[in-house]
This record gives sequence, C-alpha cells and structure tokens, in this order.
Amino acid sequence: MSVFPPGWRRRTGTAACALALALGAAGPAAAHPPKGRGAASAASAADGPAVPARLTVGPGGRDLRLAGDLTEGVAARVAALLAAHPQIARLHLTSDGGLVEEGAAIGALVAARGLATYVPDACASACTLIFVRGRTRYLATGGRLGFHAPYEIGAQGRMRPVNSAPERAAYRAAGLPAAFVARALAVPPAGIWIPAAAELRAAGIVTEVVGPDRFPDSTLDADPSAAGARAEILRTLPILQQADAAGLDPIARWYRDGYAAGRPEAEAAAGLRRMAASYLQRRFRAADDGVVRALGHRILAMMRSAGSQDTAACGILAAGDLVALDARLRAERPASRGLAPLLARTQAGRPDGAEAAAAAPDAARSADCAARIAGTRHALGLPPHAAAAALRALFLAAPQQILANGAGP
Repeated sequence: MSVFPPGWRRRTGTAACALALALGAAGPAAAHPPKGRGAASAASAADGPAVPARLTVGPGGRDLRLAGDLTEGVAARVAALLAAHPQIARLHLTSDGGLVEEGAAIGALVAARGLATYVPDACASACTLIFVRGRTRYLATGGRLGFHAPYEIGAQGRMRPVNSAPERAAYRAAGLPAAFVARALAVPPAGIWIPAAAELRAAGIVTEVVGPDRFPDSTLDADPSAAGARAEILRTLPILQQADAAGLDPIARWYRDGYAAGRPEAEAAAGLRRMAASYLQRRFRAADDGVVRALGHRILAMMRSAGSQDTAACGILAAGDLVALDARLRAERPASRGLAPLLARTQAGRPDGAEAAAAAPDAARSADCAARIAGTRHALGLPPHAAAAALRALFLAAPQQILANGAGP
C-alpha cells in the first residue's frame, strides 16, 4: 500500500476529510472541511498551505501515481506525463481532494485515455471525480473513498456552499447511479461520507477490491535512493535501527532493486520481514550467553502474559520470529523499546556459536503453548552456559529461508 508524503495530511487544510478517512468514519465529520471548488489557495492558517500533489511514473512506465493535493496546475502536469509516457495504463490516487476544476480535468484525461484508477489508501472530495472516470476502478483492501458537497471560500475565509450541478454531471457522466450521486452530494461540505466497500461494489463505483499483491510497490516513490530505501526499512522495522551496515545494506539493496523492478508491495513486505528475521537470528545466535538468557526471559514473560491459548504468540515463538516478537513487545510495553537494548549488546560479524546446531527438545518444537512455556522455563533453570545452549536450540536453531519464493538477496 502507498505511503503518504511526510506530513501532507497535516498541511493541506483538509482536516475533516483526513481525520474521517483515517478513522474509517461512515458518516459526516464536522471539523475543518475538505476543500472544494476554488478553495486550494485558501487553506486555513491552522492547517497550513496545501501541498501540491507529487506525481511519479512507476517502474516499467505503466503506473502514474498521484499523492497529495489537487492544486492549480496539477491537471496540466498529469497531461504532460501522460503525453511523455504513452504506455501508462493506471492512475494511482492518494489525495484528500482540492480544486474541483483540477479533479474534473484529470478525470477527463483518464476517460480519454481509457486508464484504470486505483486507490491504495484514501481518495476523497475532488479526488473522487478522477477515480470514477477510470475504465476499471480498483480499491485496495481497507482503502477509503470520501464524498461530500462542494463549496467555495468566501470573505474572511468562510465556507460557502455552491451549486453542485457540475459535480453531479461529472458523476452521472461516469455512470454512477442517481441515488448514489444524490446521497454523496447531500453530505454537507463540512462532512464526509465514506461508503463501505460492499456498498461501493454494489453501486458499481468500485470494479474490484484488491490486495497489496496486485500492483507494484510504491513506498519509495518519494525517495528511491539507497538512503531512501534504508529510511523506509527503518520506519517499517524499527528494530533494525540497531543493525550494522553489513547487515542493513544488503536488505536495503534488495528492497530498492525490487522497487525498481516493480515487485508487488506484499512480496516486498514479506521479503523484508524474512531478511530481518534472519539477521536477528544470526545476531542473537552469536551473542554471549548472558544476552541469550536475557532473551529467553523476555520470551518467557511474553508467553506467560499471553497465556497458553494465545495462538498468535505461540506461532511467533514456534517460528522463531524475532521481528514479530519485537513488534509485540513494543506494542505491549513501548518504553521497553522491544528487543533493541538486547540487540545492541550483541556483536555484529561474530561467527555463529556451535550451540546453534543443537536439536531442540520435541516438546519445545511443538506448537503447543503450554509445552513451549515449560520448555523455556526448564532451559532458564539450567546452569548459565547450558541454559544459553538450550535457548539457542529452542529459538535460534533454524535460519530463515530468505531465498524462498524469490525473497531475499
């Protein structure tokens, strides 16, 4: 799924729309209104100026991705890119809206070119005028479309409703049912209507709801450099803040190369997790006995707090998934910083310890949570060196298969 440009939601003057979309609201949201006709240059001082949409031609030249506000001139920019890249077949939309005239003009370009439209995250207000003109209209699972009546900014920055006939005509020209259009334009300008995906499908607004495996990853659109890849990885997997360059750089290189090749987002995310898990396993497997025992205590504490019926926690440990363990620890106790303090005590580049090859007891390899808790408790009761060896066998014995399914360097 696409990543918004840093902070653009906070600066566009579309607070109600952004907040409602973020919360998945189903009805009007009365706050600062989404922008409508003629309002792009009149964002309130509290919300800050609008951020012109970023336009990126995706890998392979078949996808044009728009993220940000529909400010004056964006339609001309879209037209220029379409002329320069005749192979573009899809327009990705991530926008809280903007000028109606710009949205309608881009919608006309979409219709004339027979482009498909795709919303990976959120598209509202004037953005929907573009989406509905798509020959095929895709919505990502969890994606949201938001509708409301248009308005203008009048004297002293006050919102003034306007005749919605142009919007009504644009929606009807796209084939939207009259009842749907009437409901969408009945929403006050200060509100937002976010229909459920099933309702959008039933009305024919959305052709297909798709997962993150359908289209190329767009998370590096803002910065496809090596530094941008590293920054995105660290944002997604904060545990790797403690990674050394020798461990992080190959992961970033794989991620960047996959983006350039058009790898789907779901495949990229799964590959990152596998490589991160493999890296953590290597680091902890080679750590000194004290660090391994401390890891064992954290694992036991999590299993005890989760309980033997928590199959998610049990699955994390059965797979030796230290990435998932770190995420869970951070979520449950943010101040603990997850596994980062322990990872900082390991030594990068140390060869794996011989204990890593030891076989774990059958009870500990079982997916049965009670057996795993008992096996961990027993291991921690052994003398320090034996305890560390047993814990390595329990949780650190099998490196992740990072080459599986083509994921990994």
